[in-house]
Amino acid sequence: MTTDSHTLYGYDFCVGGYFEMPTRDARGLLPQHLEPLEVMHERSILAITAFHFNESMVGEYDEIVLAAVVPPIVEPGRPLPKAAFFPFMVGTSTAESRAHAIERWRLPHYMKDVSIDFAENGDEMVVTVSDDGAKVLEMVVTAHENRGPATNLYTCFTVDPDTKYKVDIVMEAEHNEHEEESGSLELFEHPMTEGLTLDEINTYPFREEWYARGRQVFDPMVSF
Repeated sequence: MTTDSHTLYGYDFCVGGYFEMPTRDARGLLPQHLEPLEVMHERSILAITAFHFNESMVGEYDEIVLAAVVPPIVEPGRPLPKAAFFPFMVGTSTAESRAHAIERWRLPHYMKDVSIDFAENGDEMVVTVSDDGAKVLEMVVTAHENRGPATNLYTCFTVDPDTKYKVDIVMEAEHNEHEEESGSLELFEHPMTEGLTLDEINTYPFREEWYARGRQVFDPMVSF
């Protein structure tokens, strides 16, 4: 929904992990005006985030986002974003959500519905993404005792052939974050993972995030 020029999405949960990836892969996926954020020399960051949206302008749907992490833009009078992303591939479970995100946010998508299954077992969430029965990825995100209400700012960069865009996003929910390296990731050869050297991406996250039921608030998108 849209309220006072902001766009709101409600979700039942959002889970994600940050994984080391080769910087050469990140550079190949990023547009020229963005630089990858490195955790060490020649190792950049692949962020994978999965949502189950229960409220949106296009109904209920699931979404998986693969993004390279980049340095944020620091703006006077605004908090420093918790992270900044360039999503290079998005998968959704419905055609309506895909068309909405392409038109409104210029996000690049895999142009078929994908199945995104969530299996929660206590403090563990297993996310399995598949395309016509073939696995694209399987990610395990774990929780930690440091939970609490949060209002976190993130920045998303997107492009189209003629314009560079930025949009700020606020996540509001009970939040859990840790660096216990207890989750896991398995990636498979698929059009959604093109551009990634699969055997050089860490199979465990150095950071994991888990948002409980809450909302995602998009500022108006701006060009720069």
